Amino acid sequence: METNPVGKYAWTAKVGEKGQIVIPKEARRFFGISPGDTLLILGNEASGLVVTRPEILNDLADEILGKEEHKT
Repeated sequence: METNPVGKYAWTAKVGEKGQIVIPKEARRFFGISPGDTLLILGNEASGLVVTRPEILNDLADEILGKEEHKT
């Protein structure tokens, strides 16, 4: 049985006729994704797509700007 590195996961999803994907149930449960949630999709021609929560930008801004400077 193959194992993933700690904290690393992979799932697959098929794209439907309308361009929609279904996030696998196990992934939705693990990451606490519920119907109606907003997700951020980032793309890079060379490396593909990333689907994440929009809050990741806040975390990134905190990292770049410093947590105290970013919070107003």
